[in-house]
Amino acid sequence: MQIDLGGRTALVTGSTSGIGYAAAESLARAGATVLVHGRGDERVSGAVRRIREATGADVGGVAADLGNAEGAARIIADVPDVDILVNNAGIFSGMGFFDIPDEEWQRIFEVNLLSAIRLARHYTPRMVDRGWGRVLFVSSDSALQIPTEMVHYGVTKTAQLSVSRGLAQTVAGTGVTVNCVLPGPTLTEGVREFIQDQVGRDMPFEAAERVFIAEHRPTSLIRRLLRPAEVANMITYLASENAAGTTGGALRVDGGLVSTIIP
Repeated sequence: MQIDLGGRTALVTGSTSGIGYAAAESLARAGATVLVHGRGDERVSGAVRRIREATGADVGGVAADLGNAEGAARIIADVPDVDILVNNAGIFSGMGFFDIPDEEWQRIFEVNLLSAIRLARHYTPRMVDRGWGRVLFVSSDSALQIPTEMVHYGVTKTAQLSVSRGLAQTVAGTGVTVNCVLPGPTLTEGVREFIQDQVGRDMPFEAAERVFIAEHRPTSLIRRLLRPAEVANMITYLASENAAGTTGGALRVDGGLVSTIIP
């Protein structure tokens, strides 16, 4: 299968590391002009430099805090139009339900859900006008199996499924597709820290990974964390012409973690 995104411009939010970075690099390798996003200028410029060196592609960057409406407005002002929007920016925190204050609920909703809504609300109509576009929400297996240790995170990821499906229905027949990608636990900087907090820091990480999967995510069929590039492969496919028949969907890249034969 050949994927050619030449002539397309892609914005990947939260792409200075982890899944977002892998997606930005993968889209660049497929020929897209990629815009990296992060909260700080230094991390953005570093990611842009690394992707350029790795791919030789046209890569730019934009820095803004998507935890508020002003940050989304800043991105839109700097990047008024794109063909591919990958709503990847997200945060999580381990916290028992009774300990989650209103402020934390609001913070995680702003970043994980409202930032994606704000950007999709701006960019999608422009895609419709051109008759082609791709809007992707990076959700999570936690949308389907709410983790007890971070209910608030799971709620935002479930909400992304509703937003994605509703938006896909809104732009039906326009040439614009809208989908969710549901990664399972993936080896990112944040997940590494989370696992060490859960199982302890007194063992090598490889051992901690095995313990975490066995004790906290035992339904995984691959018996390991996913790697960011494995999720990026699905994102790049859905961003391509090859996936023109796929919209309104929730596509799992979870290593078989969710114990169901349907999403």
